[in-house]
Amino acid sequence: MSRSDGGRHDRSTGESAAARWVLLERAVEAIGTALDEHVTCEELADFLRRYLCDAATVELMVGPADAGPPRVVAVRVVLDPGGLLERHDRDTQPSVEAMDEGQPIVLSGGPPYAVTVPLIHQGRLYGTALALRARLPFTHDDVAVVHFAARLAAVHVGHARTYAEVRDTAMNLQRALLAEPGRPHPNLDLATRYLPSGGGVLVGGDWYETVRLHYGRTLLVIGDVMGHGLDAAVDMNAYRSMLRYIASTDLPPHRVLRQLDTAVADDGGRRPATCLLARIDPARGAVALASAGHLPPAVFAADGTGELVSVPVGPPLGTGLGGYEMSTRRLAPGETLLMFTDGLVERRGEDIDDSLARLTGLHPAPGGTVQELLGDVLERLDAWHAEDDVAALAVRTRHRPGLHLAGPPL
Repeated sequence: MSRSDGGRHDRSTGESAAARWVLLERAVEAIGTALDEHVTCEELADFLRRYLCDAATVELMVGPADAGPPRVVAVRVVLDPGGLLERHDRDTQPSVEAMDEGQPIVLSGGPPYAVTVPLIHQGRLYGTALALRARLPFTHDDVAVVHFAARLAAVHVGHARTYAEVRDTAMNLQRALLAEPGRPHPNLDLATRYLPSGGGVLVGGDWYETVRLHYGRTLLVIGDVMGHGLDAAVDMNAYRSMLRYIASTDLPPHRVLRQLDTAVADDGGRRPATCLLARIDPARGAVALASAGHLPPAVFAADGTGELVSVPVGPPLGTGLGGYEMSTRRLAPGETLLMFTDGLVERRGEDIDDSLARLTGLHPAPGGTVQELLGDVLERLDAWHAEDDVAALAVRTRHRPGLHLAGPPL
């Protein structure tokens, strides 16, 4: 080889290496933008299709890696605008070999030309990616970039699955913390829901509670400990425990708040919390309410019209200031009382009055159950994408033959 030939070879090699590094940088930017394995597969297929091939498929598998084929396909993404897959040999052996050996398998007997690469990270195999070309075989640099992109996607798939496992664990913890120790009296229809915010903090201080009282009455509680995370969840559980004990004495709601506020203030180690109590007496068709800095409840009539219930608002619990008052309201047959935390209605940059007006203006469909009404409200307010946790409790009195007035008045 002459020196001039050597110079051209060096330039060609340098240009090839530079082009490869550009593609590697683009792969890092394009793949793994969300903690979602399906999105990651779409991003990998799109990257391969855009820069390296004419068609691409990505498959994620579930099941133990050492169980041997066939494994169950969990996610399959196909980008094949030219129909190359129909011309490609459907034999799955290259994919199996790629998974077994953890290395790319290049098929050069095309067209179409193919390369199959495993999605593997830290010894854990997630699936395979297939890239197809209509005319030119894959070069060594091409295969290296495909392999890099697949391993990069595998890293993000691993992160997504770890996040999903942590999320499931946190949700199970939150459900355990919110598990009701008992049920309301059978003269009430009750629906509850807890939804974590989408911001990554999976446990928090939103909570609800029901406490059976004498004479067929039930105390309903919804609260929100300030802050997020495990510390707020721990404080939330402490509030619930103290409230159960105080509520068992059958005090009026405003006196329950007063004693709870004093107990928390004396403790000194708990975060402040807002809280709304509603003591329902179905025999009298009445509800007694008291609020510690919490948003008011809403009532939806049988025809779907809604209104806010006026409740005197005292300071949050834990301040030691007291000053709670009680109000009463009739709860007619067919009316549904909805109690909720602020995550259900509050939106960034929006006045809270406008947020509450949007809630009462929903006009749920008449004739639905309490569960259906609550689900409708959550759906139409897009509670699954709320900026804060959402806890909600809906209740309606149930007609029971022989229900009669008993016990002291509210």
